[in-house]
Amino acid sequence: MESLNALIQGMGLMHLGIGQAIMLLVSLLLLWLAIAKKFEPLLLLPIGFGGLLSNIPEAGLALTALESLLAHHDAGQLAVIAAKLNCTPDVHAIKEALALALPSVQNQMEEMAVDMGYSAGVLAIFYKVAIGSGIAPLVIFMGVGAMTDFGPLLANPRTLLLGAAAQFGIFATVLGALTLNYFGLISFTLPQAAAIGIIGGADGPTAIYLSGKLAPELLGAIAVAAYSYMALVPLIQPPIMKALTTEKERKIRMVQLRTVSRREKILFPAVLLLLVALLLPDAAPLLGMFCFGNLMRESGVVERLSDTVQNGLINIVTIFLGLSVGAKLVADKFLQPQTLGILVLGVIAFCVGTAAGVLMAKLLNKFSKNPINPLIGSAGVSAVPMAARVSNKVGLESDPQNFLLMHAMGPNVAGVIGSAIAAGVMLKYVLAM
Repeated sequence: MESLNALIQGMGLMHLGIGQAIMLLVSLLLLWLAIAKKFEPLLLLPIGFGGLLSNIPEAGLALTALESLLAHHDAGQLAVIAAKLNCTPDVHAIKEALALALPSVQNQMEEMAVDMGYSAGVLAIFYKVAIGSGIAPLVIFMGVGAMTDFGPLLANPRTLLLGAAAQFGIFATVLGALTLNYFGLISFTLPQAAAIGIIGGADGPTAIYLSGKLAPELLGAIAVAAYSYMALVPLIQPPIMKALTTEKERKIRMVQLRTVSRREKILFPAVLLLLVALLLPDAAPLLGMFCFGNLMRESGVVERLSDTVQNGLINIVTIFLGLSVGAKLVADKFLQPQTLGILVLGVIAFCVGTAAGVLMAKLLNKFSKNPINPLIGSAGVSAVPMAARVSNKVGLESDPQNFLLMHAMGPNVAGVIGSAIAAGVMLKYVLAM
């Protein structure tokens, strides 16, 4: 009878909390969106499955060795850790002390937990290697660079301003998060506000990279918001685009793009990197990988490497990146008032970025002989190539013969560059404070 009772008590179901049950449902929702609705399936599917794994009771797949020790609630072991941290031997007090401790002290506590017989779960290891080190988003950025054609941007350099204007959504959202904190509605620190703001760039890898550096505790919510809203671009953007433009403006036909030479395409990534990195070194990791990937594509001499980066490598890293993000979907980290704030601020960021791009296009038309169709301004958010397709689709609704896709790819690519630069600005100035 005792054996049967021990078997029953050992079942995960007996330890399933309300929070874990909710997160299991959230993870299943992400899987449904990825499979049934095809919402960013390459990321939402592994993120959703990672969420399932991280919320299985007693499995501890997303816990570090120290977190496993705290979850075990052994009084003697808690006393040893508490003595080192000069706090009471209570789990809550230890967590608060760890949050305030230096990284070296946190690493020491992790090593003590390992010495006591605890080990990190597989998802925690994935997170440490893929996101904690910053490697996975950088490798994905390299793959994105290898798939990017700078031709439309080089053929019409003015569109760089549209991509820059769309980044206004990032900084507006940072101010929004700090405003919520100021009025005591939802508590956000400056690093957390900066990490949330990058959602407005509509660039998943950049959002993950920056939140991993500035606010790892919010990474799960930020990543889910970023990729969910990227998938909803066809629903979010058109009403804003139509509200800010007239029928006449939507029918503007742009001048045919000139042919960009191979020499220009080869020189551009190198020149771009040097110009930006020399002024803003913190943007060098993201922009450097992006430009390197693009140079492999345009040089034409390393086709095998370019093909590997565009396909096999980026696919493998995407799997581990998604599972690593899923490791942050544990109930005690995700089910917080901050998550609601992130979801609201994320959609505001997309809306502001879209509006800023459209309004910048209208402003440029005041000083330009060759008018820009304002619809392509919305493509300045770097959801590549979805935002460009939305610009083209809305344009075709007003004029079935007005194809804007290639024109919209200019600001779309500029948005990728802009989001990387914005991330560099955040890292430089937020970490310095």
